[in-house]
Amino acid sequence: MSLPEIVTRADWRAAREALLAKEKAATRARDVLNAERRGLPMVEVDKEYVFEGGDGKATLLDLFEGRDQLVVHHFMFAPEWESGCRGCSAFLDQIGHLAHLRARGTSFAAVSRTPYPRILPFKARMGWTLPWYSSFVSDFNTDFEATLEHEGELVERPGLSCFLRDRERVFHTYSVYGRGLDGIGSTTSLLDLTALGRREPWEKPEGRAAALGAPVGSGRVRYHDEYED
Repeated sequence: MSLPEIVTRADWRAAREALLAKEKAATRARDVLNAERRGLPMVEVDKEYVFEGGDGKATLLDLFEGRDQLVVHHFMFAPEWESGCRGCSAFLDQIGHLAHLRARGTSFAAVSRTPYPRILPFKARMGWTLPWYSSFVSDFNTDFEATLEHEGELVERPGLSCFLRDRERVFHTYSVYGRGLDGIGSTTSLLDLTALGRREPWEKPEGRAAALGAPVGSGRVRYHDEYED
């Protein structure tokens, strides 16, 4: 086994400070990249999609649950599979309490192509309570490239898609797939994918933080049972 070199505390401190400078540079670069992502154009979703969830039929607008933004996890679960994807399951396991996302006007939901009756027992087995919908009767998965055709067969791939709502109009702002999900799962990492971001005053482009009348500032972080949704 190849282990790190053993050094003195002083040598470790010097090496750590050198790496810290690079880590801070990476953080600043990530902030710039996130701002560029928020600067992407968006596409209006004018196609009607039908989903099935715990309360029956739902539209894409319904998945917002009245909030401004929606992050959809494209959970790999083909109609012929008995269980959901292990990698997608590990991803959902690391999603934190949704109250922190919802406090920033952002909803989260998983969507799979399998019929909803197949979702229910697997969701119960995993102990998840987050919203999970079936897109079995719609083209949602293929239209947003979570299901692709390869050599005449449909192939699933994991991903995230972000949507923005302006009253009754829905817009697609961003999608990422595969290895692009590495490192994503925390509240801030999910918000960084969205058009409105964390809704903090320091974020660019300017004016985006208070878009649609949302409150701003990290002072809004609370215990998850103290939010007024």
